[in-house]
Amino acid sequence: MDISVVIPCYNSSQTIGKVVCLCEEEFAKMGIQQYEFILVNDCSPDEGKTICALEQISELNPNVMVVDLAKNTGQHNATMAGLNYAEGETILCLDDDMQTHPSQIPLLLNELQKGYDVVYGYYDHKKHSLFRNFGSYINYLSVRILIGKPKELRTSSFFAMRKFVRDYILQYHHGYSYLQGLVLRTTRNISCIPVKHFKREVGKSNYTFKKLIRLWSSIMGFSIVPLRLCTYLGYITSLVSIIAAVGVLVKKLFITPEMAMGWPSTVIIICFFFGLTFLFLGLIGEYIGRMFLGMNHEPQYVVKRVLNKNSRKDE
Repeated sequence: MDISVVIPCYNSSQTIGKVVCLCEEEFAKMGIQQYEFILVNDCSPDEGKTICALEQISELNPNVMVVDLAKNTGQHNATMAGLNYAEGETILCLDDDMQTHPSQIPLLLNELQKGYDVVYGYYDHKKHSLFRNFGSYINYLSVRILIGKPKELRTSSFFAMRKFVRDYILQYHHGYSYLQGLVLRTTRNISCIPVKHFKREVGKSNYTFKKLIRLWSSIMGFSIVPLRLCTYLGYITSLVSIIAAVGVLVKKLFITPEMAMGWPSTVIIICFFFGLTFLFLGLIGEYIGRMFLGMNHEPQYVVKRVLNKNSRKDE
């Protein structure tokens, strides 16, 4: 196979067929004849509509493989599941909702031919809600600070990579996958190009506030910066406390001896430092918890079945 297209699917029964057809049309225009689709059903909670649509597509199209997961694992883990079955020299990842439109595929593939290892498509004008755009901006800042992503690199879930990058990414087996972190620790020979972001045709975004927080927290698995920030903040608060204590003592002894030392300020200080303590304990506990889950081999995903008997990886 020359190109493998990996698409995580979640409540996409009304769009995924069109995505596959439009991708094939683009490949035909580019003269690409060898390609495969790996469609990963991330246990869509739509009464089986998505998996039925995927089954129909795989029955009609020998180039389509369907990976059906036993439980919902999130977009990044579902993508990791698809990458395990991809055999192409070039792997292309995109969404199932027609917002990352197949018509933009030639832009990524042409840029990849310039010698880059990974090419991201980014959106100058996103068709997301204000809340979703704000979450994306926070995620952008977090990756820059915590992982050291270059300032000029803009990313999305629409990207193309070479097979050797995929091979190194798959060496990561822990349950908290974060694709940007995995790519950045594999190569820095990365490019990004602007692509058009289309309006969602059906439904609404599946990313809730809880899911966005979970995705953001996955960044911590690729950085110890939060732990260092805790250390620095501990130094700063300790220094401020000492300076404040000296200031209060000097004021009491030399400026206003009649000053009453009230309990409200004491309670406030105690609550403040207790809050910091619990914050640090929670952060450290998050790291320890993930280490514990990793040692217990928590799976990234569980494959229930793989569909398409014409596939070389049929199970």
